[in-house]
Amino acid sequence: MTEPARGATVRVIRPQDRNRGTAQTSGLDRETAIDAKTVGARTLWVGFVTMAPGASSGAHHHGDSETAIYVVRGLARMRYGDRLEWSLEAHAGDFIFIPPRATHQEANLHADEPAEMIVVRDRQENIVVPVDVGEGV
Repeated sequence: MTEPARGATVRVIRPQDRNRGTAQTSGLDRETAIDAKTVGARTLWVGFVTMAPGASSGAHHHGDSETAIYVVRGLARMRYGDRLEWSLEAHAGDFIFIPPRATHQEANLHADEPAEMIVVRDRQENIVVPVDVGEGV
């Protein structure tokens, strides 16, 4: 029996195999684990995100993508809304859902340890659209 073609086979993606050449947002370090380039995925984008202690991202959205985030480590604050007027906190073990085109900003609430998250999107492209939400953000 022969192994299936590259795009149709079971794969392990190790930390050193993640692609760091993906769309970035200030304050976040995104690494792609699963997409068309890494494993031949047709509709998924899955990545690993690290936020430095006390860091926060710039305001942004992900186009028409639905996004799910699993907090592996740390305490994250998610500000969201047209002017980032709402917020919630997510601890290790929590999931966050972000609907398409929802403007948001992540922040690591720990001053002395990084936050780590797994991100899943329903589209191949890792679209990151910066949003200007005005002064004071």
